[in-house]
Amino acid sequence: MTIKEVSGPAGAPWQRPLSGHLEALVVESEVLADNPLGDSVRRPLYVYRAPGVKDEPVPTVYVIQGFTGQLDMWLRRDAFEPTVIERLDRLFEDEATPRGIVVFVDAWTSLGGSQFVNSIATGRYLDYLCDELVPFVDSRYPTLAGAQHRGIAGKSSGGYGAMTVPMRRPGTFGALASHAGDALFEVSYLPEFRDVARTLRDHFDGSYEVFFKRLSAADHFDFGLFGVALEMYAYAAAYSPDPDRPGKVLLPFDPATGRVIDDVWARWLEHDPVRMIPDHTEALGSLRRIYLDAGRRDEAYLDLGAQAVSAQLSAHGIDHTLELFEGRHGGIAWRYPIAVRELLIALGT
Repeated sequence: MTIKEVSGPAGAPWQRPLSGHLEALVVESEVLADNPLGDSVRRPLYVYRAPGVKDEPVPTVYVIQGFTGQLDMWLRRDAFEPTVIERLDRLFEDEATPRGIVVFVDAWTSLGGSQFVNSIATGRYLDYLCDELVPFVDSRYPTLAGAQHRGIAGKSSGGYGAMTVPMRRPGTFGALASHAGDALFEVSYLPEFRDVARTLRDHFDGSYEVFFKRLSAADHFDFGLFGVALEMYAYAAAYSPDPDRPGKVLLPFDPATGRVIDDVWARWLEHDPVRMIPDHTEALGSLRRIYLDAGRRDEAYLDLGAQAVSAQLSAHGIDHTLELFEGRHGGIAWRYPIAVRELLIALGT
């Protein structure tokens, strides 16, 4: 018996050949230069072309990631599961699915995420997405010009970005899809403050300074120990940066007790999609498609957040759909292709 090298991919389950084409690029940002965290201005960018996309312009969907997300995680494989890229590729096996280009964006920071906002504590990630990446993609690929043919989608913090970027930058995207996007902050975020206070007290001498020293020295990232405290700090960097100390944050709670600091918490609530909607009804009403979903057993109760967003949209007569499915916050990668298809249908008309 002998073994020999052969050409070509190993095939499923290791490598499923793509019908479309995935291009991995590296781009260099001007607006992220001198960001206060010192994070790299060089970023990976994935651009997927559906099979059959050549020179004829097609709609585009931008997919953004959740907290701690890095671009290469889209290629991660879970047991007995295709990767997200493979799931997306399989979507286009159905001839009824409109052809399109899907852009996977990296807006990671060394705090774990940016919430896709401009912040003096993290950098100009809203500008990076809207003012740099969108024109770059449109100049390089056969995309249909105009917001009416451009969508945005994401899960969790990415779902938050998908809901809020079209409000903050009307005229950039013409449709959105949010999977369990951060919303209804008093339900999804507020309960975490008490847990962070306990974690800091029991493991980090009650201090974020000690927390970050031990995090930087750790030989692995223990999410159970570091995750929630880092997450709340990263959200503070997005929602309540310290105006007097660029790169630093104002916490919405007392780290010793978890007690809410009302004026800082009020700044957070200004970023809550539920509360943003009344001031952005014209932008939201102009969208061709708003698709919301969430698992009924979401651990952060973002299913209730999705319902609250839906109720606000309905109150203002804004057309949308909401789907609640059996699931939790994790393990819902199978929802991405559903949303991408919904957006492409809306954006291609």
